[in-house]
Amino acid sequence: MPCRTFDDVARAVVNGHADWGVLPVENLIAGPVHEALDALSRYDSLERVAEHVLPIHLALLGLPGAAVEDIRVVLSHGVALKQCREWLWEHRLITVTEAHDTAGAARMVALRRDPSVAAIAASWAAELHGLVVLADGLEDRPDNTTRFVLVRRLSAAR
Repeated sequence: MPCRTFDDVARAVVNGHADWGVLPVENLIAGPVHEALDALSRYDSLERVAEHVLPIHLALLGLPGAAVEDIRVVLSHGVALKQCREWLWEHRLITVTEAHDTAGAARMVALRRDPSVAAIAASWAAELHGLVVLADGLEDRPDNTTRFVLVRRLSAAR
């Protein structure tokens, strides 16, 4: 179930529209994901069920036939952009635009059909949206990880 914000994820679980929610709470490079932590603290009826630390590797995804030199605009989630500061510094002429999420950014690139626009996302999103990987390993550290929490609504019996 796609949600635009971390608060929307928490709200969907609290309101019973989703049984479970997954929220990123901390990234090795970007640090705490404050918007997700705020969403968790806002709802007393949310219960943290599990945590998982996932390796995060980011790629530049573009249209087939595009090249890194062609890119003028890059779309991605703000937390992902913080993980690629060095790559973005090296490509300062590229304009950065925040998106709601990384996979959604890849989808927007596919829909725009503009070879000067790319997304920073996981490489699997390229195949999903008919894109290609233009550059890989954009994250500032190869050991990059994000800690995610699985949440559910507290049962009324508690």
